[in-house]
Amino acid sequence: MKKSKYNHFPVSDFLPTNLEDTQKHGWSELDIIIITGDAYVDHPGFGTAIIGRVLEDAGFRVGIIAQPDWNNMDDFKKLGKPRLFFAVTAGNTDSMVSNYTSSLKPRSSDVYSPGGEKNHRPNRATVVYTNQIKEAYPDSPIVIGGIEASLRRFAQYDYLSNKVRKSILADAPADILVYGMGELQTVEIARQIDSGRTIDELRNIDGTVWKLAVKKWKKQKEDYLNNYVEIPSYSEVSTNKEAYARAFKTTYQEQDYINGKAVVQPHPKTIIVQNKPMRPLTQQELDRVYELPFTREAHPSYKEPVPALDTVKFSINTHRGCFGNCSFCAITQHQGRIITSRSIDSIVREAAGFTRRPDFKGTISGVGGPSANMYGMECKKWKSSGVCKDKFCLYPKPCPSLDTNHNKSIEMLRQLRQIPGVSKVLIGYGIRHDLALQDEKYMEELCAHHVGGQLKVAPEHFSDRVTDIMRKPGKEVFEEFAGKFNEINKKLGKEQYLVSFLISGHPDCRLDDMIELAEYIRDTGRYTEQVQDFTPTPMTVSTCMFYTGLDPFTGKKVYIPDSPKEKRIHRALLQYKNPKNHKLVYEGLKKANRMDLIGNAWKCLISRRKNKK
Repeated sequence: MKKSKYNHFPVSDFLPTNLEDTQKHGWSELDIIIITGDAYVDHPGFGTAIIGRVLEDAGFRVGIIAQPDWNNMDDFKKLGKPRLFFAVTAGNTDSMVSNYTSSLKPRSSDVYSPGGEKNHRPNRATVVYTNQIKEAYPDSPIVIGGIEASLRRFAQYDYLSNKVRKSILADAPADILVYGMGELQTVEIARQIDSGRTIDELRNIDGTVWKLAVKKWKKQKEDYLNNYVEIPSYSEVSTNKEAYARAFKTTYQEQDYINGKAVVQPHPKTIIVQNKPMRPLTQQELDRVYELPFTREAHPSYKEPVPALDTVKFSINTHRGCFGNCSFCAITQHQGRIITSRSIDSIVREAAGFTRRPDFKGTISGVGGPSANMYGMECKKWKSSGVCKDKFCLYPKPCPSLDTNHNKSIEMLRQLRQIPGVSKVLIGYGIRHDLALQDEKYMEELCAHHVGGQLKVAPEHFSDRVTDIMRKPGKEVFEEFAGKFNEINKKLGKEQYLVSFLISGHPDCRLDDMIELAEYIRDTGRYTEQVQDFTPTPMTVSTCMFYTGLDPFTGKKVYIPDSPKEKRIHRALLQYKNPKNHKLVYEGLKKANRMDLIGNAWKCLISRRKNKK
């Protein structure tokens, strides 16, 4: 055991996971018990570890129950009853994404479980866990958070059941929901309950969602809120797609901690109230979070490694937030558009710590955030005016108010390279290629020092109609970036390549668009295995389009490739060289009247002879 540098509690290498651990700390009870659908990995890339360490840093006694057997009540009692509350999360991903593929087939593995084994978390884990806790300890407060709770905070379309589900707070017997990055909210909840307030009295914490019975709301709403907007009710959005799109647009536009209002959505028996977003952490606060005493290891009780740790163990998170606003991504709704960056000194200290570990081989596998090259960037309007409601930072072109120089990124990467014991610093997080084009100096630095032979980029598609609906830069921008990348590498005498991530079956993507994409891949040699079929996940613009057939911002109709057969054909066209896809590609080309692409000529995607077999 050792003393924490930040509080008076003695801490072991890991937070307690059983009563024996608790007793070794000299504690008779825990203040907060975190229940998670992931294995317990004490690494800043895992949300449970961050919240646990932040609460510990704030002076609270915290324990963790990881991947409890949801059919065994004793698993939820192994740490006893917490003095303050249970905190519940499904883990680093939505449990439906963890458990099912884009074609709704059960996944064969789970990277957040020991040995990659599946079936260690239930479907709708947050709801299942909270029900078990409520049965075991009926009077214990329950706080829910993490990706699953955060992105299901309003009524939302659910791909697995193919219907609109209620807010997760209406479905689960929880008391309050933390949305977004939850350090400030969770600590504030703990402090207020510790001071004697009840969970039902916590109505004023930004970045939280709470509920009230319909009858009480009618009598008391003015007591709680004086600045809110009401969106269409669950009953409306579950039966009227235009109402769903209107509700989504409002919730999207209120995702601003400076100008955002509280958002209210009536449900049949309860009213769901989202307070305005919590402010981002300051740089000093973010530095402190990532310099807490993480072991960067999976809990020693596991006999098998946790695969998700392997890719991030020696990576560094440099910032939070993303102003890319990609339609298929929910980061804007979770972390927000405003970038908060760690100080270079803090990042260097974390990297220097790697060199004192015997398992570090000299390579930092990733440096960045949601988009690696947004580190240190800001808009001159953010601090005073918040984010813009009527336009996007990068689409259709980078906004002139946005400072797109990469000087801070360049300086940070240079300092990392100078650390004794660090031989390679890679950009493993992927970059925004349209942003990189704004700064040739950054591209030169990148190619010279930070590409390990391959650089990940995500054009997502090469049909301008599809990239427009995705709010991504089009084919011409990608070609300009690829040309500059090749030019710089040639000058450096390096042979390095781009790995392109592509999506099939996205809203407004037609068969002709997929054929155009396949032809572009054929002509440019950009065939890749890094492809995925679009999966509707909660709280993305694309999911709203998928369900409603409408662009929520313009109200215009959007074509939806939603039949399983059509989606399979789209995916097959992305990988037309795979013999297993031959029949589907043939069907797609025939349907599009593009039989000219079937045969043995150079331009053909597949042969006619193989189809006859």
